[in-house]
Amino acid sequence: MNLSMEFLVSTGIGLVVACGVYLLLRPRSFSVVLGLSLLGYAVNIFIFAMGRLWTASPPVLSGTEPFADPLPQALVLTAIVIGFATTGFVIELALRGKQETGTDQVDGHATPGEESHSS
Repeated sequence: MNLSMEFLVSTGIGLVVACGVYLLLRPRSFSVVLGLSLLGYAVNIFIFAMGRLWTASPPVLSGTEPFADPLPQALVLTAIVIGFATTGFVIELALRGKQETGTDQVDGHATPGEESHSS
């Protein structure tokens, strides 16, 4: 990758991390779930970019020519599957929390304008 492409990828990763942190700090549980997902995506892109992407290169060592490292690709594929399962679990926790407390606020307290129904 050349210098402008590295700058573009790192800026994109930084933007995704910033959006993820912003959503993570919001009071609603759905925003927190989206923020966690965005942070996971940013980490995946970071790991993938650190593997130094080569085009038209063999995936194994063969002489002195550059080769594609398969380890970052395998790590990212594994992280995608684990992230999907974790996101499903966190969504279920958020739905259960809304059912138990009657609100989707992270701290469990309803805001002054929000209706809260207790069972």
